[in-house]
Amino acid sequence: MLEKLIQLDKELFLFLNGFHSETSDFIWWWISSKTLWIPLYVIILYFVIKKFQWRSISMILIIILGIAIADQISSSIIKELVHRLRPSHNPDFTQLVHIVNDYRGGLFGFVSSHAANTFLFATLTSLFFRNKWFSFSIFTWAIIVSYSRIALAVHYPLDIIGGAILGISISIILYLLYKIIKNRIKTKYI
Repeated sequence: MLEKLIQLDKELFLFLNGFHSETSDFIWWWISSKTLWIPLYVIILYFVIKKFQWRSISMILIIILGIAIADQISSSIIKELVHRLRPSHNPDFTQLVHIVNDYRGGLFGFVSSHAANTFLFATLTSLFFRNKWFSFSIFTWAIIVSYSRIALAVHYPLDIIGGAILGISISIILYLLYKIIKNRIKTKYI
């Protein structure tokens, strides 16, 4: 069963990675860049501060803590335990994949840190704002950023799904802890 799933994952990766051109390569490279999204984070954090005032301090700290946790679990624990080669490093695959700008990423790819971090950010901010339009937009952004990793040949679809599940799970746990603490400590700062 697991072999069949891994084979299906590889076939889906080859299909999705096969859609490329010079223009799309540039776009996916640009979308995958972490620094590109700093203005988005700043704008969203500005609205968190504006809407929640003093409570925003604890919310921003939870987002930072969550990203640190998701990044460490995905990069330092899961990738090191699973040892699944990225498509760009898989010797059975390298001649079949489309690699952009000779970027291959680290050796191991399961789970995607990009997916874990973006889905964590999307989930936590959605839980804080409780706005359908915002939630739709931020999750669309998380999906696009995560897909860019397939287009760049550094993740299989299951790497992305695993990262998304990790990010969403950590978000929900942190949000529930936040709500418990908020309910026990009645203050305007939490």
